[in-house]
Amino acid sequence: MNYPVILLAAGIFLEVPVHLIVMLVILAALIGAIVALYFIGKKAEKKQAEQEEQLAQYKQTISMLVIDKKRLKLQDSGLPAMVTEQMPWYGRFQKLPIVKAKVGPKVMSLICDDKIFDDVPVKKEVKAVVSGIYIMEVKGLHGKNRTAAQAPKKGFRAWVEKLQEKAGAKPVK
Repeated sequence: MNYPVILLAAGIFLEVPVHLIVMLVILAALIGAIVALYFIGKKAEKKQAEQEEQLAQYKQTISMLVIDKKRLKLQDSGLPAMVTEQMPWYGRFQKLPIVKAKVGPKVMSLICDDKIFDDVPVKKEVKAVVSGIYIMEVKGLHGKNRTAAQAPKKGFRAWVEKLQEKAGAKPVK
């Protein structure tokens, strides 16, 4: 079998199978991609830390009545035109956690942090930490709130329990 010949040094030749050359090229490309992703990740991490610092600098606590909360596309969110224009192209197609709230006499659409979006109660008055139009944290919750025990169950187990309840059977533990 004839293999391609590779020149290693002056006068030294090496016969290498084609599949080995292909594997080495693929391995080199993968290593290059991993190194590039590492440096891109470091750069994005620094940028995120700067943005968090800037948000913390301008945060303020306000009292608001949460009217509604939904995950909406940027065009449907009711945010100001300036916000939609400044959003990068890849962010325009994502669904954002939007909270419609009455702040003082105004009804406003605010962007909520993804981590606390599920904790924001609807039709309740809350004290929230806000930076611009971004809700960072929900502090004071007034009225009855759903606890973890009262939260509705989701998924297959909840479906089975619902069917057992309808049938009048005892739940299986």
